[in-house]
Amino acid sequence: MSRWRPPPVRSLRLTRRGLLLLGAQAGIMGALAWRMRALQVEDAQRYRLLAEENRINIRLLPPARGQIFDRNGAPLAVNSQNYRVVLIREQAGDVEDTLDRLGRLIRIEPHERERVLRDIRRKSSFVPVTVTEHLDWEDFARVNANAPALPGIDVEVGLTRYYPEGLSMAHVVGYVGRVSEKELIADEGRTPLFQIPDFHIGKSGVETRREDTLRGHAGLSRIEVNARGRKVRELTREEGAPGADLQLTVDLELQRYAMDRLNGESAAVVAMDVTTGDLLACASSPGFEPNQFVFGISTRNWRGLMDDPYRPLSNKTVSGLYPPGSTFKMVVALAALEAGVVDNVEKIFCNGRYKLGDRYFHCWSRGGHGQMTLRDALAQSCDVYFYEIARRVGVDAISDMAHRLGVGVRHDLPLPVVAEGVAPTRDWKRASYDQSWLIGDTLNAGIGQGYVLASPLHLAVMTARIATGRAVSPRLVRGEAGRPLPDPTPPPLDVNGAHLRMVREGMWAVVNDRRGTARRARIMAEGLAMAGKSGTSQVRRITAAERAAGVIRNEDLPWERRDHALFVSFAPYDAPRYAVSVVVEHGGGGSSAASPIAQDVIMRALWGGPPPLSAYPADQQDRVRQQRVGPRPNAPEEVDGPEDPRPAGGAGRSRA
Repeated sequence: MSRWRPPPVRSLRLTRRGLLLLGAQAGIMGALAWRMRALQVEDAQRYRLLAEENRINIRLLPPARGQIFDRNGAPLAVNSQNYRVVLIREQAGDVEDTLDRLGRLIRIEPHERERVLRDIRRKSSFVPVTVTEHLDWEDFARVNANAPALPGIDVEVGLTRYYPEGLSMAHVVGYVGRVSEKELIADEGRTPLFQIPDFHIGKSGVETRREDTLRGHAGLSRIEVNARGRKVRELTREEGAPGADLQLTVDLELQRYAMDRLNGESAAVVAMDVTTGDLLACASSPGFEPNQFVFGISTRNWRGLMDDPYRPLSNKTVSGLYPPGSTFKMVVALAALEAGVVDNVEKIFCNGRYKLGDRYFHCWSRGGHGQMTLRDALAQSCDVYFYEIARRVGVDAISDMAHRLGVGVRHDLPLPVVAEGVAPTRDWKRASYDQSWLIGDTLNAGIGQGYVLASPLHLAVMTARIATGRAVSPRLVRGEAGRPLPDPTPPPLDVNGAHLRMVREGMWAVVNDRRGTARRARIMAEGLAMAGKSGTSQVRRITAAERAAGVIRNEDLPWERRDHALFVSFAPYDAPRYAVSVVVEHGGGGSSAASPIAQDVIMRALWGGPPPLSAYPADQQDRVRQQRVGPRPNAPEEVDGPEDPRPAGGAGRSRA
């Protein structure tokens, strides 16, 4: 037999392929180790923050909006508690049944119910959905008392804007509303606050023009959430900075009175302190209820406002433009005096019409006024006199004087749509209409017609500058964040003082001369005489045939075809303190429709309340007595002022 032998021992050796494979494995293991080190050491803080963000939500807290007050501290826009009811679907169970039970406690409008059901389908089950808001205390208490029987229903308390004065201050203060889709798109994500559900911003008036001041800065809330995004607890809260409060120059009592005085008219009143430019009243009638816009105005109410021919949403004091009519004659007079083409003694004859070529320009007095000086022409508002001096001086000089007096200028006020007006020139007409200027255009401008347009604000500024000889500018904000702004000192007006005195004398005669067009509007109290100027601006063309047959009276025309009535005034004459302008749309004559309003408002400013009846002319006392005996709805009952016909504290006292 053969002998068994063990197999030969083979030597171990690595092939090239084995080395490559081992090297690859080592490389992979090294890369993994390096990556693990990077994740655990170098990027540990970054991933810790990412994990924290998944666990913690940071939410913006809307700041309290700054409040708005009048010059005496009366609230005009405040933040009131807003009680709202929210529903959480995952806690409610049968949502329809819960809404039915809630509807037996408080009123839920059908459109609100539809919106709730729509929002519930869109949002996660744990996200609260607003059912209704702005509950009164009784409804709030009723829901709270029945909370155990209303699963998923909760009541929250927030802040909402409220305007205690309603329509009286609506055009000045304005209102806030929810951020619209258009505003969100235009913002392009620059304002994180806009992403907060139901966040409100200013939509009109001071609310929108001073939005940055009133809004404030957002706070932050860090909330812990679970894996499904449900809130677990609030970890920290940093309250934001509230908006700054504003104090306006408006005197609420005078504003209320002016609005009440305009009741039933489409009209505007501007009352100004001529020493500082403070706007004491900016009344545009009719007003509107701003709280409707905060709470969400109905389609029916919106259509009612839009279809109203009196245009309640328009702030006529600053955006309404009207031919100023004869109230513009002071501008023409000063332009002619400054150019040296007329003086205060020259007489110009008025026979009732002014011939230019084969065309006649008529005076309001068909039989004419006879020989007229500057003072007489202003007092009796002779059109022929101003046709002549306008032709002499030319429209460019008239326009230059208008700008110096604040007409045809966009004044800097925190209000939307502050109109610039039109003080036309030759170049303006060519640029606007591609037409040459005609002498007939100059004659029309000489009596405040044609292309000339001014707002009640322009007319008040013009009157204040004539009264003081200073370049008074209107001001609406008196203080900010509890700090009063310094009273401005207007610079001297670039107009000869002697010429201003001549024009002021003519304005005094308008009210106080026996032949003045507004004699019934005079003030009888000693030392408190009022100066003014009436105006009537046409809104239709009177044909030659109508003049031959007799011009149709305003009261016989449809309302929209009647003339506008205007009046400007300042008082006291010897120490001017207040200027007032009034425009009554389609009111007829300035002396009959507008001057009594200006008289009442300026006397109310002088006395700081109802003046005594003895301060009125005897033929006006019955009118005033009737107003006080039968106050209009929502107007405070008035009593006579002190027996002494002078204001308590004297004329020109501060109303601050």
